[in-house]
Amino acid sequence: MRPSSILRVMAAVPLVAAALAVPAAPAAAVAAAPDISLANVKAHVQQFQSIATANGGNRRSTTAGYTASVNYVANRLTAAGFTVVRQNCTSGCTAGAGPNVIADWPGGDPNSVYMFGAHLDGVAAGPGINDNASGSSMLLELALTLAATNPSLTSHLRFAFWTDEEQGLNGSEFYANTLPTAERTRIRGYFNFDMVGSTNGGYFINRITSGVGQVLKAYYDSIGVQTEENTEGAGRSDDASFNAIGVQTSGVAAGASRVKTAAQVAKWGGTQSAFDPCYHRACDTYPSNISDTVLDRAGDAAAYALWTLATGTAPATIWSDTFETATGWTTNASGTDTATAGAWERADPAATTSSGAKQLGTTVSGVNDLVTGPLAGTDAGTYDVDGGTTSARSPAITLPSETLTLSLSWYLAHGSNSSSADFFRVSIVHSGGTTALFTQPGAATNRNGAWATGSWNISAYAGQQVRVLVEAADASGASLVEAGVDDVRITSS
Repeated sequence: MRPSSILRVMAAVPLVAAALAVPAAPAAAVAAAPDISLANVKAHVQQFQSIATANGGNRRSTTAGYTASVNYVANRLTAAGFTVVRQNCTSGCTAGAGPNVIADWPGGDPNSVYMFGAHLDGVAAGPGINDNASGSSMLLELALTLAATNPSLTSHLRFAFWTDEEQGLNGSEFYANTLPTAERTRIRGYFNFDMVGSTNGGYFINRITSGVGQVLKAYYDSIGVQTEENTEGAGRSDDASFNAIGVQTSGVAAGASRVKTAAQVAKWGGTQSAFDPCYHRACDTYPSNISDTVLDRAGDAAAYALWTLATGTAPATIWSDTFETATGWTTNASGTDTATAGAWERADPAATTSSGAKQLGTTVSGVNDLVTGPLAGTDAGTYDVDGGTTSARSPAITLPSETLTLSLSWYLAHGSNSSSADFFRVSIVHSGGTTALFTQPGAATNRNGAWATGSWNISAYAGQQVRVLVEAADASGASLVEAGVDDVRITSS
């Protein structure tokens, strides 16, 4: 993890809290996650120690130690069947920095990608074992376990080993910033693993309230380990590069130089001292600076997330709408809408900005989405939602008597003049009335637009004819509110 003294100012992207809520029932038949062999992870860590020892004592991004680390990882992944690219960082990286290593496993839906990453470089002061041979080794073994088990995939999987993180997240930032917009929208989540074996470690999850963060938390909950938000590492590792381009992120860390509090000692054991006493020091060596228990749990948490989100038998699509053609959505179907501007429309949206992105000009797929007032106007507030609530209701959908999941992409954006009275909401209209599935309230803070994915179990309405209802409200007075919806889908399993 890079030092806080070189923390770079990056574009702020709001957390999308329950956006990717863990479904009450999975949309696919998910295989049980395998154990990630601690012995194998430690063998990789030992290899990185040996590489550093043979190359001047470190694995900094500009050194022969880093080149040897790249060769070790790339060769193992290629031999296992991955498509491996050594991506040169041609701008923004330290002069002479080695490449990123990007490895794709064949299969899975190319329009639904999960990425797992760790920085491969270290600092000049030492071999960089906890920071970050621990994360790189765990990630490598996760990828090799995937290859060895070869499960059926519902999503495509990509693994990334980043260069030049210690000099400012440069490798991951180069990768993220050079991704075409269409590729960015295909990435459903990015997981980061940085310093996952601290000897006086804690159990920290990056953006723990995000949808992908909740999946990691679910694993630790299942083994009775309490977790906390990774405040020490916020903005200091490679997940920040993806958060800045609107990709939902999370990850695992065990702590760096911050001192463990008395409350954390009571919860996790250890002492009131630094989580990693050898952070960015020559003593960051193997085996003395690795906790087997903390490292082992991080690997199994990563496997749980991967197998939960990306493996299984693909569900059957019952109904879907990408808004490229008119399919019968109705605005203000109940006749109770109160908004005076910014009603939902199926359209090619124009981008607007006000203290960051508000109405998004890019859709998740195709050209059109369902958006609140698609025009830009003279400023961001010209065609946003004003005066109350706007609603759009889908055509009638006949559901089979099966296990059913509703999913869609969405965003809510608002200015700092918003409040909890503003909202975005998804409901299901059924024979017994209307039931809200998800509500994202506003708040008196700026929230930029960023596509997120929501997923909800609707099996309770199996055998019925239903409609999907989306609403957005500006109920705080003259607040700036924009919302969008794309790729609505009902699947069965």
